Amino acid sequence: MQTQPATETPLRRFYGRYMFVVGIGGNLFFYIQAYNIFTSQQARDVSLAAFVVAFCAVASWFGYGLMLRNWVLIIANIVAMIGSALVVIGKLVYG
Repeated sequence: MQTQPATETPLRRFYGRYMFVVGIGGNLFFYIQAYNIFTSQQARDVSLAAFVVAFCAVASWFGYGLMLRNWVLIIANIVAMIGSALVVIGKLVYG
């Protein structure tokens, strides 16, 4: 699938910046869950399968961002991969 290069308009530039903030901010829930696991030292109610699937999904989006050379996708999904990996590690340690 070939796409035409988009012209840079003020709206497109704003939306790119907006999505950068949303992409990072929206992935902070991984860190909130990881913080709760590591501070309480228990993860009984956390689904390992859900966070493994989440990690695989964001890793796929990261790869897609690399293919497109899209820095918003790359950075947002690096943030998400680290956060979801912390939750998975916390679940394995404190399960």
